[in-house]
Amino acid sequence: MPSRTEFAPGLSIQGFTPPLRLSDFKLAAFDMDSTLINIECVDEIADAVGLKEEVAAITEATMRGEIADFKESLRRRVALLRGVTVADMELVYTSRLQLNPGAERLIAACKAAGMKTLLVSGGFTFFADRVRDRLGIDYTRSNVLEIESGPNCGQLTGRMVNQPWGDICDGAEKRKMLLETCSQLGISPKQAIAVGDGANDLPMMGEAGLSVAYHAKPRVREQAMVAIDEGGLDRVLEVVRP
Repeated sequence: MPSRTEFAPGLSIQGFTPPLRLSDFKLAAFDMDSTLINIECVDEIADAVGLKEEVAAITEATMRGEIADFKESLRRRVALLRGVTVADMELVYTSRLQLNPGAERLIAACKAAGMKTLLVSGGFTFFADRVRDRLGIDYTRSNVLEIESGPNCGQLTGRMVNQPWGDICDGAEKRKMLLETCSQLGISPKQAIAVGDGANDLPMMGEAGLSVAYHAKPRVREQAMVAIDEGGLDRVLEVVRP
């Protein structure tokens, strides 16, 4: 990998010469938790049952790449959420979840350049679908939390629901969804931009023509072509001009 150079304060690059043109890209793919939004949803849901510290420690180790099996890590964390209510999750959405700075401006710039947008998350549809609608994102893939019926109606079971494409959206699934979306659009993966912060974003970032690490874990920052360490997501537009 070429050496990283500071392009501007808090913004570094490697492997290309800026500026690039946004119009040369056709798809922008985004992770959700700690990338498009300010929280790790699973950690905040766990807070409702007093287990945030325990769950957050697993999340942090996973995002740093210290726990290699994302699926097993997520199953462990979701199992601890048993008994959390839909009302608890609603409160997380309304009181804790915010879009990260620059998210709306970057998405708007991508749309103005004629690009499609994709949200791929190891998080949950409860939040991902709302973020998709809020930002007008074209495609999404994330995990479904199972909710009890019967006497405990409205509570989480501590499990996830299998979907037609598979069981859990992990790094491999993010990569697959990126490639499938490119194929559907009739474009090369090199015409895609992929933005993330954790180890499970690396597979899709490795396929994209431009990879962006946003306030990312060290391993992700080292491998990304663009690293945003200060400021908002829209700093991408300093090196990829509209």
